[in-house]
Amino acid sequence: VLYAVFGPYTLEYTPNGRYMIVGGRKGHIAFMDMLNMELINEFEVKETVCDVAFLQNEQLFAVAQRKYPYIYNRHGTEIHCLKEHGKSLKLQFLDKHLLLASINSYGQLHYQDMSTGEMVANYSTGLGRTDVMRVNPYNAVIGLGHARGKLTMWKPTSVKPLVTMLCHKGSLTAVAFDRGGHLMATAGGDQKIKIWDLRKFEVVHSYTARAQSLDFSQKGLLASSNGSLVEIYRDCGGQDYKIYMKHRMVKGYQVGKVLFRPYEDICGIGHSMGFSSMLVPGSGEPNFDTFVDNPMETEKQRREKEVQALLDKLQPETIMLDPDVIATVRQLKKKQKKTKKEIEGEIEGAVEAAKNIRVKKKTKGRSKPSRRAKKKEEEVLRAKRPLLDQHKEASGHPDKKLRIGDDTELPKALQRFAKNRQS
Repeated sequence: VLYAVFGPYTLEYTPNGRYMIVGGRKGHIAFMDMLNMELINEFEVKETVCDVAFLQNEQLFAVAQRKYPYIYNRHGTEIHCLKEHGKSLKLQFLDKHLLLASINSYGQLHYQDMSTGEMVANYSTGLGRTDVMRVNPYNAVIGLGHARGKLTMWKPTSVKPLVTMLCHKGSLTAVAFDRGGHLMATAGGDQKIKIWDLRKFEVVHSYTARAQSLDFSQKGLLASSNGSLVEIYRDCGGQDYKIYMKHRMVKGYQVGKVLFRPYEDICGIGHSMGFSSMLVPGSGEPNFDTFVDNPMETEKQRREKEVQALLDKLQPETIMLDPDVIATVRQLKKKQKKTKKEIEGEIEGAVEAAKNIRVKKKTKGRSKPSRRAKKKEEEVLRAKRPLLDQHKEASGHPDKKLRIGDDTELPKALQRFAKNRQS
């Protein structure tokens, strides 16, 4: 599909791979049914378009325009204007949590709940402008690539990034996450493509190549674009990623984004002259679960799925680096030092117990009130003594007096003052 006047183009697929939306940099939006290869609707917003993203289904989609992100329905009617997001550069939708995440030109990350309209979080990354953003499908953590070669991972309930990684010597140009969530691919201005193991945060493979866009397929193939060249890498037995396919566009076509179509052996390419697609055998998942993603779903099934998604909606607190921690038994913590208040409480309890001890009655004047009071004071001191040292350490005032004994290491000049001289 050629729309040379409105390029370069970005694109997005629905999770079931049936529908696609493309957005031209100069304001052209097209909505297509890829199963029947039909153009459902197209319109012009007459503004700069930075990114597009589907929401919970194909009925609604978001477009990051010149000043604000806008939400449209499939007929091209404007539904909402999200002014709190500002000038957004990238959009990502978290389908399990129904959150729309955006990063604007000031480096501010926004999370907004699309079911209630509530702004869940708004954080400043503190690392300047960035237009590299991707969501990890395994744990819904947002990955941001910055100009100084750093990659940060965020969740809506944390003011600071969960992870900060120095991935490249130059600025990050692209980032992609594998379907399983344990592999990450990054590309930087130092002409390197790196594959990372997120379980250990270590580099697995490194290649000398440039990339403006990266994407993992459902079967683990990696697509990268550089200029008019699109390369597909495949994992060869878990040892190394090697080039599987190459495709060069017509001279002058600058590829802006590559994206694999779910459940199909197709890779979509958005370039300066429009949209193209290439066949990549073995990239898509051949077996799909109709309760999760159904490319053939009817209108009734779509409505039921939307209601089910609202019922199964996850809270923002469930977004974490290791989601397997949820529904597991919490491990017992190691024994920690007692706090000052706990020690004071123990001292008060020991004093009360010592005061309540019954003193045996003796004859010949040994049970006089003065002697009984003295006996009780001795019991109180005996009960407090083991806890006083702990109280001094907890309050930050340890005993400064050191006894010179066998266990004390002294300089040779002072050893003669010790009671038992060190040999």
